[in-house]
Amino acid sequence: MPKNKRLRASPTFKLYNDDLIADGLNHRLFNDLYFYCMTMRWPAFFGLIGVFFLCLNTFFAALYYAAPDSVANLNPSGFLGAFFFSAETLATVGYGDMHPHSMWGHAVSTLEIFVGMMGMAVITGMVFARFSRPRPRIVFSKNPIIRPMNGAETLMLRAANARLNAILEASAKLRLLREEVSPEGVKMRRIYDLALVRDQTPMFMLSWTLMHVINEHSPLFHMRAEDLASSKTMLVLSLAGTDETTSHTLQTRQVYPTSSIRHHHAFRDLVHTDADGQDHVDYQRIHDTYALEPKA
Repeated sequence: MPKNKRLRASPTFKLYNDDLIADGLNHRLFNDLYFYCMTMRWPAFFGLIGVFFLCLNTFFAALYYAAPDSVANLNPSGFLGAFFFSAETLATVGYGDMHPHSMWGHAVSTLEIFVGMMGMAVITGMVFARFSRPRPRIVFSKNPIIRPMNGAETLMLRAANARLNAILEASAKLRLLREEVSPEGVKMRRIYDLALVRDQTPMFMLSWTLMHVINEHSPLFHMRAEDLASSKTMLVLSLAGTDETTSHTLQTRQVYPTSSIRHHHAFRDLVHTDADGQDHVDYQRIHDTYALEPKA
C-alpha cells in the first residue's frame, strides 16, 4: 500500500453483542463493486443503478450539448433535449424526429450505444445473479439451553426449515470461540469443535434439535456462566445441505453469545394435536423455553 494513501476505517458492524471497528482497510465502492452489489438491499441496488443511469446520461448529454448542431430536431431545445436524446441512445430504443446530425453526433452516439449495450449486459447479469443466489430460510432458536438429558448436562440448539421442503444430506457443525492467554502471555482467540450427538440427517424438513453432551471431553465442562462471559465466548452453529427443489447447495450460520444460553431450561414442543386429532407444527414456538423444576 503506498504510504501517501490514507486508509479509511470501515463502518461499525455488529458481532455477537460487541461493536467491532475494523481500521486500516480501504472500503472504496469500486474496489469490490461486485460484492457490494450482491450484498446491498434491493432498494439500494436499484437506487445505485438509477444514479448510474442519470450520471451517464448527464455526461453524454454534455457531449451533445457541446456541439449544438450534433443532433437534428432537438426537442426540447437545450441541455434537457440533449439529455432525453442521450437516454434514447443509451437504451438503443431507436429515434423519432431526433437523430445524429453531424460527425460529432454520430461518434458520440456510437460510443454511447456501445456503453449502453455493455452496461445492460452487466446489469442484467447482476440482477440474475442476485435472484438466483440460494437463500436458505432456516430459523434458529434465539436461545440455546442447557438441561439434563439422558443423565448428562446437554447443550441444545434448535433449527427449523421455514420452506417446509426437504434439505437433503443436511449437516451441522457447532464450534466454540473464546479468548485465551498462552503461558507466554499471548492473547489469542481459540476455536474448539463441539461434538454433536447427531451432526447429519438425510432429510431436514421441519425442525432439528442439535445436542452437545457436556462431559469431561467438552470445552464447556466445569465452566460457569461468569467464566464464559469473561472469556468472550460465543457459539457458532453452521448448517449445510442440498435443496431438493432447486438442487442448490445451502449454507447458513448462527452466532450465539454465551449470555444467550438459558441454564436449566427446556424447549417447548413444536408439535401439538388439536381436538380433532390433527397434528400441527407451530413455528412460533421455536424460541419458546421454560424453566425446569428444581431437583428435590
